Amino acid sequence: MTSEQPGRNGPRQRSGAWDAQAANQAPGGHVPTPGEPPRPAPERPVGLAVVGAGYWGPKLVRNAQDTPALRLHWLCDLDEAKARAVLGEYSTVRATGSYRRVLDDERVGAVAVATPAAAHYRLVRAALEAGKHVLVEKPITTSAAEAAELVDLAERGGLVLMCDHTFCYTPVVRRIRELVHGGEIGDIQFFDSVRINLGLVQPDVDVLWDLAPHDLSILDFVLPPGVEPVGVSAQGADPIGAGRACVAYLTVRLSNGALAHCHVNWLSPTKVRTTLIGGSRRTLVWDDLNPQARLAVHDRGVDLTPPDQLTDAIRHRALISYRVGEMVAPALVEQEALRNVMAEFAAAITERRAPLTDGRAGVRVLQLLEAASLSLELGGATVPVGSGDRAAAR
Repeated sequence: MTSEQPGRNGPRQRSGAWDAQAANQAPGGHVPTPGEPPRPAPERPVGLAVVGAGYWGPKLVRNAQDTPALRLHWLCDLDEAKARAVLGEYSTVRATGSYRRVLDDERVGAVAVATPAAAHYRLVRAALEAGKHVLVEKPITTSAAEAAELVDLAERGGLVLMCDHTFCYTPVVRRIRELVHGGEIGDIQFFDSVRINLGLVQPDVDVLWDLAPHDLSILDFVLPPGVEPVGVSAQGADPIGAGRACVAYLTVRLSNGALAHCHVNWLSPTKVRTTLIGGSRRTLVWDDLNPQARLAVHDRGVDLTPPDQLTDAIRHRALISYRVGEMVAPALVEQEALRNVMAEFAAAITERRAPLTDGRAGVRVLQLLEAASLSLELGGATVPVGSGDRAAAR
């Protein structure tokens, strides 16, 4: 089927018609602001199948069923009995262990993939080749090269490929993006995040690949246009002999000279979820464990007197002055982020546009993770973003 032929959910667009760059430059423009009435459902809901009945699949099922713009037809899992148990005895949604049966169903226009990451590339590619739009859990694949192939395939077919970067659909992160993109905090000076707790040591990935995708997807989401990662360095430790890094520190150099720093840790007896974003005008402090005041906006910082404004009377004084102002905690309506994810997926399909966290966002996060892994191998050396080989890194 060519890119100009109609698909199962209406006529498709030519290659490149999904304007990913424009989508990512519209702060919060595609997700309803908390408190606003929901978008009206399309005349014909998008037929959906969820693939994977593990930890995340049942959450997708529940939120899909609560999204008027979607109509869930299938829950697919290799363990069909497990899928039936998730749906319950009286569900009208059908369970199956056959992915081919799902893809052959003409009613299904979209697929949500919630399987282990190692299976993402095969499942997403098959869905795109069958003409289905795809929502996929993070990471989009296990390599940036494979993810880029899927992005190209989706764009050539005029299909939506969306990454479930769930934190990007929380009210607090959307507000942070609006403040950063709107210029309220000024120029980005630093980004610092801590994601630590006594968590499960994963058998197949290190702590960077387990926890850092959350913070890197948030960083990618909130950075203003014109500011992007250019280099990554990482250091890790395995104090318990697990065979992989259990504690890691990741530093991302940004194109404007600022640094973004992420601390991830499986071994901390206390749980910490904080992010600080410093700007030339204001500083944002996000404490995800404080539901009463998740976000604080501090009018505090450091001011530097420009050289052209110096006079003889003040040359003897320090050029740096400290600004101490008020703190404001914006009111945020608590919402389930995954509900916003499903609404955005349906809206991107029906409105024929790129989703807010599209496949390209997934590629960018993978490029940062791959650079971090290479930096660990090289003893913490800075690796250029997008560098896929050791020689280029050196």
